[in-house]
Amino acid sequence: MIKRITIVVVALLATLLLFATTRPDNFRVQRATSVKAPPEKIFPLINDFRRWDAWSPYEHLDPAMKRSLSGATEGKGAVYEWEGNDKVGKGRMEITRASPPSKVAIQLDFIKPIEGHDVAEFTLQPQGDATQVTWTMYGRSPYVAKLMGIFFDMDSMVGKEFETGLANLKALAEK
Repeated sequence: MIKRITIVVVALLATLLLFATTRPDNFRVQRATSVKAPPEKIFPLINDFRRWDAWSPYEHLDPAMKRSLSGATEGKGAVYEWEGNDKVGKGRMEITRASPPSKVAIQLDFIKPIEGHDVAEFTLQPQGDATQVTWTMYGRSPYVAKLMGIFFDMDSMVGKEFETGLANLKALAEK
């Protein structure tokens, strides 16, 4: 009896591990909102890491989080490093491209709890008296992420944080 149960458990585990290999090699999370402000007013809030504490949802997950800014003050070459609790982990962001007032691209390197190297982009497109602000993150999905993706929906988890951040950014820019 125990032998049969063990065989069934091993077979199910093997099936699960094999299924994970069929998951996509890349991921993409994207959210957008319309902000009643010109891109020139919104762009500096994204292009300067010193201003992220006013809108980023990640800034308030750990009040004791250690932050370090280096490199350029804003735009290309600006660096933000953090280390905090399990909710925020440890990582580094660097602005790799800033095209005022329409785009900011960021290299996003997570160190803990799970290593990952992704890209985040903010695009700002004028639409009449408003601006469409889009926050996108994309990168490769290593095997561990594929396996976790069977149980956790990254788009829902990260997307919810993006929605909160965009709502905060909207409120700040529309003041």
